[in-house]
Amino acid sequence: AEKLDFDQEVIINSDRQGADLKKKIFNYIDNVVITQGSLIINADLVQVITPVNSTDKIYLAKGKPAKFSRKLNDGTPINLHANEIKYDPANSLITISGNAYLEQDGTQMTGDKITYNFLTEQVNAVSDDDAQVETVLQPQHLEKKKDK
Repeated sequence: AEKLDFDQEVIINSDRQGADLKKKIFNYIDNVVITQGSLIINADLVQVITPVNSTDKIYLAKGKPAKFSRKLNDGTPINLHANEIKYDPANSLITISGNAYLEQDGTQMTGDKITYNFLTEQVNAVSDDDAQVETVLQPQHLEKKKDK
């Protein structure tokens, strides 16, 4: 699904929009919903930034929480939410920080910062200070019932 998502148009809806055309930063404010194929981002504020000498875009979403969902190549949905989401589609990378939460195929992970690479399907989670990363795995008998 991911590769098909990149071939589809990006649709952005929000209550307000503004831009700094010189710096190539577009701001979408209040009730922001971004869709591209199976990808959905919901946030209070999204900045779409085009780095210098590039046509690639980076999406910086903020909310209480900001939410991100999409279907992976095998059709499995992944859901993330955090205070801040940085989505870099050119590098197949998403970084969520501040009350970060990831849920995929029944597994749940929480931490201060979670990075997920959609290309390699590798995840890295860290927590600051004395907090720990927590992962909750579902028992196998529950996973088998879901498949039926």
